[in-house]
Amino acid sequence: MNLSKLAQTIDAAALNAEPIKQLSFKNKFTEKEAYQIQALSLKHRYERGEKLIGLKMGFTSKAKMEQMGVHDLIWGRLTDAMLYENGDRLKLKKFIHPRAEPELCFWIKKDIDKKLTLKEAPGYVEAVAPAIEIIDSRYRNFKFSLEDVIADNCSSAAFVMGNWYRPSFDITDLKIELHINKKIVHEGSSKAILGNPWRSFVDATRLAIKYKEPIKKGMYIMLGAATPAEYIKKGNKITAKVEGMDDVMIKAS
Repeated sequence: MNLSKLAQTIDAAALNAEPIKQLSFKNKFTEKEAYQIQALSLKHRYERGEKLIGLKMGFTSKAKMEQMGVHDLIWGRLTDAMLYENGDRLKLKKFIHPRAEPELCFWIKKDIDKKLTLKEAPGYVEAVAPAIEIIDSRYRNFKFSLEDVIADNCSSAAFVMGNWYRPSFDITDLKIELHINKKIVHEGSSKAILGNPWRSFVDATRLAIKYKEPIKKGMYIMLGAATPAEYIKKGNKITAKVEGMDDVMIKAS
């Protein structure tokens, strides 16, 4: 099995917005090898000029973990080409079957070279913002195994952040809503993110050390979805509303 070839396949699918069969249909690979495929795939993006600017957390819902039969979070990489400004237009031709999720995002204050504790974590965060993540599996019909989704950079596709706030207030149980064209399609709480979003950040530091992908000052950490994802179509205005924060929005065109 050629991991580099599999990485090239998944990279081409993302670049050309063309769905492919699950890699695992014909190739059996481990979770560790899946992360190697992810890293090799991202290497193609770096060679095209993209820069690593953060990490995203996945399976931050205990229900989702149970559904997938896993007992740990997964993570992917974020590049500057994935970042959109608040209020930007999202060109759907760049995606296959995009879905939107409301989240919280941390902006990192200083380099992290160890697994943090919950007590230490706030000292490493400059600010928190409401965010929308656009996920877009490169597999047909949005179907995949655990290893497949890791290899596919955990379905990372795009993200947008709102205004930044000092993390000096309690973010553990904030009301969060996802709106499409001013209609609420999902609502939940930041508590859905592992019961406490700070736990997702602590796990991000653990996994970053484990897989040797350091979290650097100025990076962004997307903490995971607070509600189910919603499929988006041309003309949709997608808005995330987080209690105590200004809205964040992106338009699909």
